[in-house]
Amino acid sequence: MSFFTPRAIALAIGTVLPLAVVAQAAANPNLDAQVQQLDQKIRILERKLELEKEAAAKAAPAAAGPTIKADGKGLSISSPDFSFQFRALIQADGRWFIDDSVPTAGADTFLFRRVRPTFSGTVGKLVSYRITPEFAGGDATLIDAYVDLNLSPAVTVRAGKVKGPVGLERLQSGSALHFIERGLPTELAPNRDIGVQVQGNIGGSPLQYVLGVYNGTRDGTSAPDAGDDDGRKEVALRLFYAPNDNVGFGIAGTHGSRNGAGVAPRNYSTVDRRSGASFASGTTATGDATRISPQGYVYAGPFGVLAEYIASTQELTNGATTDDVTHSAWQVVTSLVLTGEDASYKGVTPARAFTPGGAGWGALELVARYGSLELDSDTATLGFATATGVESIDNLGIGLNWHLTRNVKVALNYNQTDFSNFSGPDREKEKSIFTRLQLAF
Repeated sequence: MSFFTPRAIALAIGTVLPLAVVAQAAANPNLDAQVQQLDQKIRILERKLELEKEAAAKAAPAAAGPTIKADGKGLSISSPDFSFQFRALIQADGRWFIDDSVPTAGADTFLFRRVRPTFSGTVGKLVSYRITPEFAGGDATLIDAYVDLNLSPAVTVRAGKVKGPVGLERLQSGSALHFIERGLPTELAPNRDIGVQVQGNIGGSPLQYVLGVYNGTRDGTSAPDAGDDDGRKEVALRLFYAPNDNVGFGIAGTHGSRNGAGVAPRNYSTVDRRSGASFASGTTATGDATRISPQGYVYAGPFGVLAEYIASTQELTNGATTDDVTHSAWQVVTSLVLTGEDASYKGVTPARAFTPGGAGWGALELVARYGSLELDSDTATLGFATATGVESIDNLGIGLNWHLTRNVKVALNYNQTDFSNFSGPDREKEKSIFTRLQLAF
């Protein structure tokens, strides 16, 4: 410990100075100017001591250690150079089918739809990350895993496994969905893919962009974690204008090439996650594939509308026949919060959380949806689908969401699905009732 500190020097000067002044006063009567100069120096030293104390007080909280916080948004630990957050999404469903003609395609059941812990955070000022595994379904899988390099609000480089930047409802958080299951356009959009993308806001405006290169994946599927299965890549671009949280619209698309060596196009499912429209045996994807999707939403007070359309064009081969076909899907989803809270793309927060025996009852949200998926009329003619197979799927859904708190939601959905075949008798209607208890934090 050094004794030559500003405080020690000031004390020494304050003690010695009066004695020196008295000793020299008789010999030199003109000491006033010198005394004033020394007094000014002492005042300066005292002010420096005060500033040091203030700086030490400000630095004390940082030196005390990291900040730990637990609330409705999860558990977080933060320090000036590091942050970590733990969140989770748990969804327990009940699924019931009415007048079911194909009971083996999906029996009435209880199941876990999502069990997803999420680990995210920052390392320094430039790097952030997210890791989300999935434990529902019996096997652990990796849903999201990426690292962001945050260069500026206009440029963030993201690398890893991410949601394909195409489907509007696909990009919506699984905890904020209006319906228990996403609609038919999601069947044509990529799910998760592995690659690198650049994203941000153009020129500080509300215009958002995503431009990426990925391994590429079939409609409605995720790329394998092991890497690309054909060596070819897919490019995606999304432009979305969102001046505020209530309005957003834009367009997205992908283009890539696929090697059809034994890789069949994915059969399309209904909103009940059951078999919908199928391709004929021996059909493979052999060439270019392109998707395009205009999309948007508007929320005004308790009312909201989300709409999207997607067209997926791909080159298929079966036997000696190779040709392009274009399949399309669209939907309109409406929501009305009966208790008056604001509807939102990011979910509903009740004004008064449900309190047993108290005045709070949470928020009630009524939702309705109509959508359709249609295969190219040439799909059967070219031999890519059977002549008696399903050509189009139409879905009508209604539901009620009870947001007990910002973290707990109970949902009830009724869906009716109609089918039209290429030829012959149409497939029987599919009717279902789904329920869900959701915990998200």
